Amino acid sequence: MIPFSVRQIARITGGRPDSVADLARIVTGPVVIDSRQAAPGALFAALPGEHADGHDFAAQAAAAGAVVVLGTRPTGVPSVIVPDVPGALARLARALADSLPDLTIVGITGSAGKTTTKDLAAQLISTLGPAVWPANSFNNEIGHPLTVLRTDADTRYLIAELAARGPGHIAALCDVAPPALGVVLCVGNAHAETFGSREQTAAAKSELPAALPADGVALLNADDPLVTAMTSRTLARVVTFGQSPGADIRAADIELDRLSRPGFTLTTAAGSARVQLRLPGAHNVSNALAAAGLAAELGLSIEAIAEGLSAAVALSKWRMEITERADGVIVVNDAYNSSPEAVTAALDSLGVIAAGRRAYAVLGLMAELGDRSAEFHFQAGVVAARTGLAGIIAVGEEAAPILDGAKSEPGFAGELLAVPGEQAAVAALAERLRPGDVVLVKASRAAGLQTVALALTAQETSP
Repeated sequence: MIPFSVRQIARITGGRPDSVADLARIVTGPVVIDSRQAAPGALFAALPGEHADGHDFAAQAAAAGAVVVLGTRPTGVPSVIVPDVPGALARLARALADSLPDLTIVGITGSAGKTTTKDLAAQLISTLGPAVWPANSFNNEIGHPLTVLRTDADTRYLIAELAARGPGHIAALCDVAPPALGVVLCVGNAHAETFGSREQTAAAKSELPAALPADGVALLNADDPLVTAMTSRTLARVVTFGQSPGADIRAADIELDRLSRPGFTLTTAAGSARVQLRLPGAHNVSNALAAAGLAAELGLSIEAIAEGLSAAVALSKWRMEITERADGVIVVNDAYNSSPEAVTAALDSLGVIAAGRRAYAVLGLMAELGDRSAEFHFQAGVVAARTGLAGIIAVGEEAAPILDGAKSEPGFAGELLAVPGEQAAVAALAERLRPGDVVLVKASRAAGLQTVALALTAQETSP
């Protein structure tokens, strides 16, 4: 973070200093929302949480060295009082971004694949110069400004992940840190409860290309008609990626290894090169192409892109993490998040990994699907049954329609089991798994099913 004085912070945020003896004191960073992460020179943003109010920990943050607290009420320690802490963080982040003329900002959005694409792009782009990107999925009105506030005078690239929980959200995030390049990956049924239809979801995602400047670049998925239609929403130059023959950044000759890790020929106007991803799942080809397109626009050669993609590893946890136990059991932990499309992609990968082996799918809640939740869970069960599994374990009441969907599939001979929670799922697997079996754990984060995968893989290492 560029050093800001308390006086500057108050001016930028429109806040009122309280209990501040010296307005000239400098905040050198970091900006934190957890008092346990406060350090000398920090700014502590006091936010209300599910179980605690950050204001109650302001004194602890100050004792750890925080210069000032950004809050909505006095706490007895040096503070800047604002009506809205997230809004104040956004204004502070915008001021920082505006002060960095050499900073190139990249935005990535889509119904699925944002975090993986961000991680791949970060590993490529960081070879060009100092880069900042969000940890895990810091992609909302809190995480995005916090990520921007990690940049400084040395930072050349900011790779931002942009999520939407409603219309106008992505536009607001783009206003915090205006991107010069933007990627739209896909439009799916995630957050159907909020948007109601894929068309409305597309309208929200199109806020990113709409925010790009005329001299910017919009990278759009040529394989998704709702994404390619966003060409009309942007003034920026459009570059397409995908498997479609007319895409500017293309993948051909796709092959999957025994762990469903794709190899493909990357083709651009600058030439072709072979890529072998370390990340499992055919769906990651599209994510890799998007990252390749960004890196190419920023000046990385096709050879360096192919080499970088082939060396790239997962930076964010619980996304198609594969662990092979000493007894040969393979556990696929994909429990960070879920949607109808993501479940299908995970099950497709499971089918490849399991080839000739017994396989189980532990499936839980897909959140935020609204009135169509039962329908989407039912369809997930149909897809799971078609994968040819030895068993499907549905965790929790809201996942129960998965079993109904599996039952509807003619010829499915696997076991169907409903369990109330994570511990019951672990116990059920302990009774069933044999050496060499494969098990997929997939659900939205709210379901907490990562505990199932972690219990199965304790003290084991990934291949």
